[in-house]
Amino acid sequence: MWFKNLYIFAFTKPFTQREEDLEKALHEHVFARCGATELSRFGWSNALGKHGERLLHYTNGCFLLNARKEEKMLPASVVKERLEEKVEELQQEHSRKATKKEKEQFKEDITFELLPRAFSRISDTQGYICPEKNIIVVNTSSRAKAEDFLALLRKCLGSLPVTSFVPDAGAETTMTSWLLEQALPERFTIGFEGELKAMGDDAAVLKCKNQDLLSDEILAHLGEKQVVKIAFDWDQTLSCMLCDDLSVKRVKFHDSVYEQNEDIPTDDMIVKIDADFTLMTGELNRFIDDMLAQFELATNSYLEN
Repeated sequence: MWFKNLYIFAFTKPFTQREEDLEKALHEHVFARCGATELSRFGWSNALGKHGERLLHYTNGCFLLNARKEEKMLPASVVKERLEEKVEELQQEHSRKATKKEKEQFKEDITFELLPRAFSRISDTQGYICPEKNIIVVNTSSRAKAEDFLALLRKCLGSLPVTSFVPDAGAETTMTSWLLEQALPERFTIGFEGELKAMGDDAAVLKCKNQDLLSDEILAHLGEKQVVKIAFDWDQTLSCMLCDDLSVKRVKFHDSVYEQNEDIPTDDMIVKIDADFTLMTGELNRFIDDMLAQFELATNSYLEN
C-alpha cells in the first residue's frame, strides 16, 4: 500500500472524470490471465488487491488504481538451444544453412510450442490520481512501467493529457547548487548518498554511499561533475533519493507517520487500507508540492497558464 517509488506526471488539462465514469472506463481493460499461447497480458485489477472487489478506490480526493501484468517466462538459453537444434537438423537434411527467414520461423514455432508450459510472473503497478493537485503518481522505479501504466489508462479514457515535470534550468543544476552552497532548502536534510556525473555520453560517474556529501573530497568533483542523484530526509516525515528526472526512489516513511494509524483495528482491512491511503497521499502531496517548488514548478501549473 505504501508507495516506495514515485514517477510524477502533471495534467495539462483539469481531470474531470467522475468516480463512476472512471470505474466504468477501467472495465474496458480488466486484467485476465494469459491464454496458453500468449506471452503477456496487461489490465486493471482490484485497487485494494485481495481485500477489495472494485477496480477503483476513492478517498481523500484521490483515485487509487492497480495495473496488473502477467508475463510468460521463457529462458533465452532454452529457446536458443532448441533453435540451434532445428538449424542443425535442416543443415543435415538439406545440406545447406538456414536462411534468416527460416530461423525467425523456427524461433516463432519454438516459442509457440513452449508457451503452454512456461512459468508466469505476475506484477502489480499502483498509482493514484489527485485532481486537486493536478497529478498522477505511479509507484514504480521504472520509467517504462510508469509509461505503460499511463498508456493503459489512456486506452480506457481515449486521451490522457499528461506531461512530465521538467525544470527550465535542469534538475541537476539545482541539486548541484545545494552542495556548492552547502545547504538544502528548509525541511530538507541532506543524506549520505548521491551520484555525480560529468557531461557527455561516456562521462565519468561518481557514486557516493555512506559519505558526507558536503565534504571537501566530494565538493572537489563539482567543477567537472553535476549531481544527478541525491538522498535526503524531508520534514521528519520521509527519506528518499531524488533523481535528475525528478523521479523519487526508495521512499521510506518515518515510524512517526505509520504510528498515526496504529489505533485503527485490522478486523476490517478495507477500513485500514483506506486510512493508510488517506495518510500516505496527504503526506506525499505535501512532499511533492514542496519538492517541485524547489525547482520553481507547481502541481497546479495548468491553472497558472
